[in-house]
Amino acid sequence: MRKKVTVVGAGYVGATTAQRLAEGDHADVVLVDIPEKENPTKGKALDMMESAPLLGFDARLTGTSDYALMKGSDIVVITAGIARKPGMSREDLIAVNAKIVKSVSEQVKVHASGAIVIMVSNPLDVTTYVASQVTGFPKQRVLGMAGVLDSARFRCFIALELNVSMKDVHAMVLGGHGDQMVPLPQYSTVGGIPIIKLMDQATIQRLVERTRKGGGEIVNLLGDGSAYYAPSASVVEMVDSILFNRRRLLPCAAYLTGQYGLKDLYIGVPVYLGPGGVEQILELELSKEELAQLHASAGAVKKTVAEVKL
Repeated sequence: MRKKVTVVGAGYVGATTAQRLAEGDHADVVLVDIPEKENPTKGKALDMMESAPLLGFDARLTGTSDYALMKGSDIVVITAGIARKPGMSREDLIAVNAKIVKSVSEQVKVHASGAIVIMVSNPLDVTTYVASQVTGFPKQRVLGMAGVLDSARFRCFIALELNVSMKDVHAMVLGGHGDQMVPLPQYSTVGGIPIIKLMDQATIQRLVERTRKGGGEIVNLLGDGSAYYAPSASVVEMVDSILFNRRRLLPCAAYLTGQYGLKDLYIGVPVYLGPGGVEQILELELSKEELAQLHASAGAVKKTVAEVKL
């Protein structure tokens, strides 16, 4: 029996995610958006389907506004919400997007009660918390796409700086998906060699700051809308690990119960992803400064969560 993934939100992020999942033959895909956008959503799904003979995939795509069609989904990816505009922070989106995510999560609870939920809507750590509260699903089955994207940006900047293959660069970014995220140079490597051995501290700090501002940089360049190519690729990496039991070690927004001295919140940490969602949270040894930065990031997340009215 084929796997099934529902993507809620047929905007740039959602549609590109659906396309990548289908082209990779990961699963059949249901693309859901509001009734006012049903025909465009159906059109996008049909257009993707018509590329199947050319690209050689067998995944079936369905566009709809009917949440009932998500029944039987192994994973539900939530991308619904408004995108950032120049000058906006992710936190500026909270009032609107928390309401949207609450509504979507209520539908997921009814129609896809056995699914794993991957949150993409910003502010990521807060909307993941909202989805968890509203669905009532076990905490390991609700997680957020954040660290995979942030780490990919850090990896990209490192590779460009050193003029090396992207394939040889690995990086780790923890914390909230915002300007207080915590890139970890000591756990970031090129061919297994820590970057602290390959570049000076000033260069590393410049790349760290660019990573923290990575989403905003794209928002300002686009002028209208936000990133979607790298976010969609990040989702697919998570979906792949879950559906095919890869147990990849990836930084994701997961619910903490005391790890890193934090609890009762979602924040980016390294986790093993498998069929049950978050199979295990890995506690890295952090320096005092890194741990302090992680706690500061957590404090910012908690402050924003406190503003949410469920």
